[in-house]
Amino acid sequence: MTPGTAAVAAGRLASIVAVPQRVACATVLAVTAAFAMLPAQGQLQIVITETLDKTVSVGVVPFAWNGRGRLSEDPRDIVATDLRLSGRFSSLPVEQMLSLPAPGDEVFFRDWELLRVEYLVLGEMSVRDGRIRLTFELYNVYRQSVVVRQTIEGYPGELRDMAHHVSDVVYEELTGIKGAFSTRIMYITAVGDLTNREYRLNIADADGHRVETILRSDEPILSATWAPDGERIAYVSFEKDRRPAIYLADLTTGKKQQLTNFAGLNGAPAFSPDGKHLAMVLSRDGDPEIYVMNLVNRHLRQITRHYGIDTEPSWTPDGSSIIFTSNRGGKPQIYQINLSNLQIERLTFEGDYNAKASVLPDGNSLVMVHRREGVFHIALLDLVRGRLSVLTETSLDESPSIAPNGSMLIYATQVDGQGILAAVSIDAKVKFNLPSSEGDVREPAWSPRKRKAFVPVE
Repeated sequence: MTPGTAAVAAGRLASIVAVPQRVACATVLAVTAAFAMLPAQGQLQIVITETLDKTVSVGVVPFAWNGRGRLSEDPRDIVATDLRLSGRFSSLPVEQMLSLPAPGDEVFFRDWELLRVEYLVLGEMSVRDGRIRLTFELYNVYRQSVVVRQTIEGYPGELRDMAHHVSDVVYEELTGIKGAFSTRIMYITAVGDLTNREYRLNIADADGHRVETILRSDEPILSATWAPDGERIAYVSFEKDRRPAIYLADLTTGKKQQLTNFAGLNGAPAFSPDGKHLAMVLSRDGDPEIYVMNLVNRHLRQITRHYGIDTEPSWTPDGSSIIFTSNRGGKPQIYQINLSNLQIERLTFEGDYNAKASVLPDGNSLVMVHRREGVFHIALLDLVRGRLSVLTETSLDESPSIAPNGSMLIYATQVDGQGILAAVSIDAKVKFNLPSSEGDVREPAWSPRKRKAFVPVE
């Protein structure tokens, strides 16, 4: 089995069997770079494929700049793009605007009513003690009232972050759902042909910008996942002893440490909601089983015991249970195990293949890979009503990852024979693709919200 074949198989239940075979027959090469931020590779380009039938019209006016020189980019463009990419808003082009007011200026609401703009976003920036001060306002045009007004401060290098903050605030005010524009996406790219392929672990903003490559390897990198603090990640690499091992890395310090190196399979790491434990799959005693590691003392607790394959663990939001994939019923299905008493409950019954499940933040539904008529799609299972809905129409869909606000999910798929990322809303009404400028893209992981958010200064 070639490295390329193993990488494509990763994320599916079949890969649990394939990985040990690949370890036995493939030549494992050294990782070509230490864990560190490297030059950007493979910019993601978002292509909207489906939006709501009726979107809310928002006018985002160019932000006034009261400092010297020119800014690298206008935060207005970032905000307008964020709102448009949500699929729930349309943004009036600047050239169609009849006036360009700034915060505090008199807004001629009749101008915006004529343009059928429902909401208006204004912004103004200045420099104060080496920091950029940004004041923004959100207006309800038809009520002729201010919905929210904030002033935030940040360093010049945080200009995009400040703009994403504005988008998050506007989105929450208009939908009642916290925005996820300030989050990031981690994913793996495979560049080159099967005889000379490089694997890269990348992190980008949720809008595809500011791509950073944090690890490169001549062997596949698998199952990268975020800690709840957004500052640590875990992933699987083959860089030592020609065996898969789980690594824990700190994105702030650049330090990494190897957590496992048992014989056989070491894979599928998943952080607990409090970040203190890591679920994983080990086959050190024969069959692949679910284990939980205490990240403080490295104590391992075996959770499942079955002669079949138990894999792909994920946690319920309250941390009391683990969701996992198992073939203990003959076909891959989703199960839940209570960590207090190790009682197991089967969750999926529809279809002959359900795998890679994650529970939504509200705990009432889960998303998973579901095979229907021989085609792999992403599906949503309502755990309360037992209703299953297929969300995607592409094929070979895998590795769904949920946004922290629970409104969207990102997944890997193929278009014209190339691996790309795609996103779909939980109601399946908003869809967009994120093709990379180079290489096949796979195994996305949506980050949690940043804990260091911008705090309004007035």
